[in-house]
Amino acid sequence: MSSFIYLRGLKHADFTVFGVENGQKTFFDSQFGKSLPYSSGQQVKRSIMDSFTDSLGTQPAPITFISDVKGKGSKMELSEGEPLSLCDPDYPDQLIGGYMKAESGGTSRTIKRRSPLSISAMRPLHPYLATTNKENITFDRSDRPDLHKVIVRRSDGSQMSDDEVEDLLSGVNRSLHRKWIPDNKRAGGLFVYDVAIDLRRLFTVSTNQFEPEMTPTIIKGLREKGWTDGEAIFGKCLVAPPDKRQEMTKALAHALINWQITSNQSRTFSLMETLAVVISDNANKIASSIRASLKEDSERAEPIVDESIPGVDAFITPASSGYLRDVVASIDALDKAKAELVKRIETYSSKY
Repeated sequence: MSSFIYLRGLKHADFTVFGVENGQKTFFDSQFGKSLPYSSGQQVKRSIMDSFTDSLGTQPAPITFISDVKGKGSKMELSEGEPLSLCDPDYPDQLIGGYMKAESGGTSRTIKRRSPLSISAMRPLHPYLATTNKENITFDRSDRPDLHKVIVRRSDGSQMSDDEVEDLLSGVNRSLHRKWIPDNKRAGGLFVYDVAIDLRRLFTVSTNQFEPEMTPTIIKGLREKGWTDGEAIFGKCLVAPPDKRQEMTKALAHALINWQITSNQSRTFSLMETLAVVISDNANKIASSIRASLKEDSERAEPIVDESIPGVDAFITPASSGYLRDVVASIDALDKAKAELVKRIETYSSKY
């Protein structure tokens, strides 16, 4: 039995923005000489974990944010320190998402757990199947000039009077209630993301204190909550209770397929509908199952979802009909994909 599940998803994004800092994030493809949009693996993981905790109906584990004050008097500055996690795998988002606690000064041991999920960036299926466009936008409140206040400051920071502002604008065709925001990038096209699930570590946490994933206090508390001692490929561990595993398996399967970027990291909403999902225990096969075919003598590529590859389960939605040819779509494709993920995870974890 394979210890890994590999998943590739194909999504369509329409005239949207994946990140807010410096507009749409892009990378340069040196082979095709194009600047292409993408969503980072960190952003994809955050979106998946948000969907995971929402499906469970739980809050994520609290994080303590440390800030340091440097200097004295007028030279005092506030700098960001390290965020501190509870490092408690009884929280579902910590068990699945991983954590680390490394306090500055080296006076206490570093506690860390690597996530059993490896998540790729969401990037174009092919350079010819995604693009960025630019548009000029405005922040316009000129329809309510009496409602919205305008402040104009001199170079020394002092505020100008209304009469002085009127003199300043005399003979100038400019509005102070409209802000012109040029060259805003928008992304669109077909995008893929990949996830590898390490089943050996999904619901187990090492009790090894030489490279600790938990403190002795947390270990004791988990045993009191029904976690049992076991042995995994990496040594002695604690195993999550069966009812907790079952609940998280269903929520994780839902999150891996139905996540969307809807947080404050994205704007200009797109449905980002899922066109297809393929699942296998072989990473090379999922790469072959959802791919693109470059057309000869032209700058075009055709998206392909190959349902005939042995060892790969393919699930194709009706939304794909506008982008894929010669495929058999199913209205309940994503429900079937979730059921397949649940079956594979539960088959492996049932041996604990």
